[in-house]
Amino acid sequence: MSENGEGQLGEALENAVEPPPPEPSAAEQAAQGGEQAPAANVSNGAEIKLDALLDVPVTLSVEIGRSRVAIKQLLSLNQGSVIELDREVNDPLDLLVNGTLMARGEVVTVDGKFGLRLIDIVSPTERLKKLK
Repeated sequence: MSENGEGQLGEALENAVEPPPPEPSAAEQAAQGGEQAPAANVSNGAEIKLDALLDVPVTLSVEIGRSRVAIKQLLSLNQGSVIELDREVNDPLDLLVNGTLMARGEVVTVDGKFGLRLIDIVSPTERLKKLK
């Protein structure tokens, strides 16, 4: 191919790329339900800084199981009552971060305290499926 033909191909490819959509005006943002946070621009190689988030506390909890009972049954509970949970003895327990399933693990003891040895980290795709 000639040098001229290569230049035309390059121009055609540049012209085929769609420009990014224009930013909505403040009035359009208000009509859509409020201000939108500015999106991080990572396409130009800018690095997203997460340092500010590293000190934010989150709540970790371990769920051993669940049970669904009628209020009548709940009110009849007293000391010594047993509530059957929906999980088998050997099933891994759920590690929740702020109420969202993040991992599964098995109970261990560490210096006389309970701990959780992680055996499975939940993928981001699986976490999104749980939100639906």
